[in-house]
Amino acid sequence: MKLQTLPALWRILTVALATVVALPAAISERPSRDLKEDVVDTPAIGDGLVLSNAFQSHMVLQRDKPLKIWGWAAPGEGVTVAFAGQKAVAKAGDDRAWSVTLEPIPANATPQTLTVSNKNTELVLEDILVGDVWILGGQSNMEFSIAQVNDGQFEIASANFPNLRLLSMPVGKGFDSVPSFERLWEYSSWSSRHFRKGDWEACTPETVAEFSAIGYIFGRRLAMATDIPIGLIDASQGGTTVEAWTPEDVLKQLEAEETRAMMKDWQEKIAAWDPKADLEQRVANYEKNIEKMKQRGTPKPTDLRPGPVADKNRPGCRYASAIEPLKGLAVAGALFHQGFNNCFGGSEGARMYGQVFPAMITAWRATFDDPKLPFGIISLCTAGEPQTEENFLEPMYDAGAPIREAQYRTFVDFRESGDETIGFVSSFDQRKSWYHPQIKVPVGERAAKWAMVTRYGLLAGRDADQHWLPPAIDKVEAVDGTLRLTFNTQVMMPDDSTKDMVGFAIAGEDRHFHMAEVNYYTDGRMDNKNRPVYQKNVLVLSSPMAPTPVHYRHAWARNPLTNIVNNQSIPVATQRSDDWPLEQVPLQLEKPENMDDRQFNRWAGGQQKRELKFDDTARRIKEAKALVEELEGPFLEEKKKREEAK
Repeated sequence: MKLQTLPALWRILTVALATVVALPAAISERPSRDLKEDVVDTPAIGDGLVLSNAFQSHMVLQRDKPLKIWGWAAPGEGVTVAFAGQKAVAKAGDDRAWSVTLEPIPANATPQTLTVSNKNTELVLEDILVGDVWILGGQSNMEFSIAQVNDGQFEIASANFPNLRLLSMPVGKGFDSVPSFERLWEYSSWSSRHFRKGDWEACTPETVAEFSAIGYIFGRRLAMATDIPIGLIDASQGGTTVEAWTPEDVLKQLEAEETRAMMKDWQEKIAAWDPKADLEQRVANYEKNIEKMKQRGTPKPTDLRPGPVADKNRPGCRYASAIEPLKGLAVAGALFHQGFNNCFGGSEGARMYGQVFPAMITAWRATFDDPKLPFGIISLCTAGEPQTEENFLEPMYDAGAPIREAQYRTFVDFRESGDETIGFVSSFDQRKSWYHPQIKVPVGERAAKWAMVTRYGLLAGRDADQHWLPPAIDKVEAVDGTLRLTFNTQVMMPDDSTKDMVGFAIAGEDRHFHMAEVNYYTDGRMDNKNRPVYQKNVLVLSSPMAPTPVHYRHAWARNPLTNIVNNQSIPVATQRSDDWPLEQVPLQLEKPENMDDRQFNRWAGGQQKRELKFDDTARRIKEAKALVEELEGPFLEEKKKREEAK
């Protein structure tokens, strides 16, 4: 899809709706340029002897792990699977399901054949490679195709990787699509055309154009670096939430207040849905605008809609649609980029995210039968106008920052528990105001660095983790009106032309954050040229507006201003030392009796943004006065000299 062909309507839709992409529809309107005579639709589970659609010609099977192969046949029927010199026999159960498990196989780039047979039928899958299979999950910024991004056409032109294999999962049917997935032409309301979904394909300039940009960049770098086959399964779908990607039974076991409230809210919405009343209301709306509807060619509604029970963001729905059909598949790891559609719940929603996300990761690992499965977290992308020094505080009131913090905190908690296969990739430094920032290539490369260091050991050495691991703050001290932060590594600016380090805000007990002046710490020692010796792993934060700081926040905006990185330009992640709710900073507000929680959050947002804007103005006035005082004396003295010279 080319962005310039999008109808104007799509450019003005609300953010929440604009991220909705592929939806299933009839097959009859396929564009002729997409059709291939030899490509047909395949049901999730066909008649007779069939394999799960996870297994196809041109796929990659996972190396060095037991290989579960499964499908369906007549009840009681014997099935034989042969691959790479191995044979295994199974018997179909009463539900037609059968499965076998082959012994682990080393990587092999030579195409091989897999056969599945019973007494009457033989299925033959050809051109199968053995290597590493990676799952891609998340919402539209993971789904966003390589054809749409900066340098995308350049990447497409060079995308000749016969050992890189691609599979884009269809949207699926929620809880009704658990056993398998379809192979079909699927309609996208985003681009008003059909796309082929559910087929394994070798990576070529033709097949890659519609594939996940981040996923492709990640996979093609691994393919080049490892020289083993790489398989990518993109399960992402635009406009989805973290709870939709988490199994429903896992969510029901979480005891945290915010998650229980979210689940209760969904249960009530589902129970309250009346499809007949909904249809009556839609018909009434149609009749009210009948002339306009006729002019548009819009038919009178006659269908009963399923309502929230079929909502893609119903808790567990996306997991059931796209992850559970792959349950038992041997894979190398997963990469997840999501968060945007969880940015509408304020502090309560961010707390819920922090409760659900770790459970989601653990559930995915169980699904793929590997408790140590490498799992890479790509943090929430940017959106909105960039934060600036002039407008620093007002953008701090944004639910995106606590969501990003919850993602980083999840990573830190796993890592501190001894998990060596969890990964983290910040994307906020690829600054774009659109909520689909087209700068995807650097994000995919950064994710590949994590995998190359931690899974493949291709960037060895004492400082190998510097290529991907965000600098961590080991200690925070309040000293003489400053906050002193000790990092686990040296930090710096990525560009010497930048004057100052920026990105931190500090606050006292009054909760009024202010942009911090950031300097390296020195204990007063001097070098042999009488210059201060700086400790470049220790930063000192200060502000005349916050004379007794107690807390800091870093990269605290949806599109944050920050330039502090390690020696490989990996940024310090979004984080904070306080636990103050978004709606209670800087003002501590009481909820009026006539407001519900949602109304209060909207009202509080307006109050807090006005206060933050006021604080920004106060700082700039103080800075301006200080500059005038600094320049006025020398200026007046020079002026006096000039007058005397006359």
